[in-house]
This record gives sequence, C-alpha cells and structure tokens, in this order.
Amino acid sequence: MLYYSTNRQITGVPLEEAVVKGLADDRGLFMPEHIPVLPAEFFDRIDTLSFQEMARTVAEAFFGEDVEADALRHIVDDTLAFDVPLVHIHNNIYSLELYHGPTLAFKDVGARFMSRLLAYFIRRRGQRQVNVLVATSGDTGSAVANGFLGVEGIHVYVLYPKGLVSPIQECQFATLGRNITAIEVDGTFDDCQRMVKAAFLDPELAHRLCLTSANSINVARFLPQSFYYFHAYAQLKRISSAQAANLVVCVPSGNFGNLTAGLFARRMGLPVKRFIAANNRNDVFLEYLRTGTYRPRPSVATIANAMDVGDPSNFARILDLYDRSHAAICADISGARYTDEQIAAAIRACLDATGYQLDPHGACGYQALVDGLAPGETGIFLETAHPAKFRDTVERITGCPVPVPPRLQAFMQGTKQSVPLQNDFEALKRYLLEAS
Repeated sequence: MLYYSTNRQITGVPLEEAVVKGLADDRGLFMPEHIPVLPAEFFDRIDTLSFQEMARTVAEAFFGEDVEADALRHIVDDTLAFDVPLVHIHNNIYSLELYHGPTLAFKDVGARFMSRLLAYFIRRRGQRQVNVLVATSGDTGSAVANGFLGVEGIHVYVLYPKGLVSPIQECQFATLGRNITAIEVDGTFDDCQRMVKAAFLDPELAHRLCLTSANSINVARFLPQSFYYFHAYAQLKRISSAQAANLVVCVPSGNFGNLTAGLFARRMGLPVKRFIAANNRNDVFLEYLRTGTYRPRPSVATIANAMDVGDPSNFARILDLYDRSHAAICADISGARYTDEQIAAAIRACLDATGYQLDPHGACGYQALVDGLAPGETGIFLETAHPAKFRDTVERITGCPVPVPPRLQAFMQGTKQSVPLQNDFEALKRYLLEAS
C-alpha cells in the first residue's frame, strides 16, 4: 500500500519509507491511499477469535503487501504478548484496560509494534543506525523507550517537559540508559513536539543522521492502536450482542492518535455508532467541534498530564479523513471537557459507587460516558494507564492507597540519567550532531 501526505504535496510513498521517515517532506502526516474494509464474515465470527488472530487480520489489511507474512505474524504476536481486558463498571459502561503491557499504558501496543516493524525494515535495508526522536507528555516516552530498549541499530531520544510528567513516568524512560537518551526540555510538551518536527525538516540533520519519529505522527505507531478497538468489540459481543449493536466509544484525547486509530477501525467496518473525545482543559478540539474553527494554543498543565496538548498533531489526519468537513466530523464525534476538579470528582464518585479505581485520564472518559450516553447505548471508555502511574494524585483525591505493581517498583529503583536542554531547536540540533 502506498501513502500520501495530509498536505497533499507528497504521494505514492511506500510503507517502508513512510515508517522510516516518520514525517513527510512537506511537513504533512502520512495517510494510506485507501482504508480497506474487512469482510462481514470477519465481524460475524470476531467473538470467536483471539486478540492476536483478529489483530493479524487488521495488520494484513494495511501491511500485508509490504511485510512478509511470517514476519508480520511474528511482529503482531510479539507486540500483543499481554491482554487488553474489557471490565464492566456499572449499568451500560465498560472500561477497556489498556495498561497491562510492560509500561502499564496504552501506548505499549503502538510502540512495541513500531519498534519491531522499524527493526524489520532496518535489517532489510542493511542500515547500521537509525535515530528515533519522540516527544512525550508522559506515557509515550516510557512505552517507546521500553519498546526499543536494546534493539540493535536504533537509538532513541526522548524529549519531555521538565517537571510536567509524573515521577513514575519519568523513571520509566529516564533511568534506562543503553540506547535510550532522555532529554529534559525547559518547556511544555508542545515545545518538545515542535522541536522534534523541526529536526525532521532540517537539511543538515537529514544529511548527517537517519531520523524517524515514534510519536503517533508515525503511521506504524497509530495504525496498530486500531487492534484493541476490534478486541473491545469482540469482548462486548461475547457478553451481549445487543449491547455491541449500539456501541459508543469514549477516548481520552491528547495528541489524538488514539481517536484517529478508532476512526480508522470504524472505516474498516467496526460497528461503532459514534465516538466521544474527552478533553481536559486543553480543549482545542472541542472548540473546533462547537465552532468549526481550529485555534491551537499553548497547553496548560493538568492532573491528566498525558492529555496536555494544545496543538494535537493528529487533528490533520482527522481533517483529511473527513475531507475537511466539519459537519461530517461532528456527525461521528462529540466532545466533552473536564477541569481538574471535575476529574477528581469523577475518580471519587466511581470509586465510591463501584470500587473501581480510575486514573485521571480514564476518569475523563468515564465521566463523558456518564454525561453523554443516550438511552439504549452502551459505552466503552479507554482506561489508558494504570492508576499507580499517578499514585500521588490519585491518593490525594481518594485518600486510599494505590498499590504499585512490581513492574513499576522496578523502574523506581533506577537512577535518573536525563540531559537538560533549553527550549530551543538549535540547542537540540547541536546536541544531536555532537552525540552522533
């Protein structure tokens, strides 16, 4: 399958080039030239398939023309070495727990798939070194760093905003060493993302270094996230075909790669009635839904820090997917916005009523379903990270202890090895050139 840029100046790009480059030369994001529709027979029997089996079908539709069958099967099966269970909360609301991977966050799926696919292409090209740049507001850094840790021929640079990620999140990527370098930027996530994009478009860096991105701007990061939407539907269908027939999915939204993957799954035939994009105070997408005008602005810090994005990259993909039609987007997606106080109230209310512990991001999704489901609809919200990753915040809100899983405890024993950097692209460029 070939790919084109959302800026429409670049077309006919093979998957391998799109994955290795990450960002198109015209500064657009790569999109597949068509979205394959899966046969009705697949959905008829989806509830009889394992997570890996259904993911292989989805992966083959996008990547089967470009990756050898045995290699693709191995990439999918190795990526999905953990489950993503659907958990009933109360009445017609379910949580899709995306935190059972190595770093206890949803981004493990996309990061693990991308690391394995990129390694496959590097081996096929015979390249000696690829440098991965990634900006993170929290969980992306840990998922990418751990997905690529020890992968031969790849060095990862994680840019993150100083003081704006949780201590546990920082431990998960800033203590690893080896082929992982953590760069602590004196700025916001948007500053980190801007610097990463500028690096891809710099001629000297392009000449000296082989750079690619592991953010959701990379097609190999966001497309595999569609796997768990199919898995969620299959699990709900096993519980109740009637509920699965009237499904609403709510996505805590930051850079919008997760929601975009869900929209792709729907275009492939997944029977989702509509989506809700749950925002924190960084609500530029909600403003777009209400007004038809997209006005990015500097992000503000919240207790749901992974959603603190003021100019979400994947908005360009959503616009492209809907041919820039505001009416069409609003027909499929609604929005909700929650302050820190409302997020905290949702965490307390859910715990008191059901005993279920939410993290701040999942709390946005949960509350949006409580507020936005119509009679007869069934809602699934994406619980994107384990509450222990935000232990101090959650314990302060609930007054109840949050046990830390052994995997997180192991990360917390490491020594921080980050590189401080001023909020300036030229400083990043100098560092990368000297490090190479």
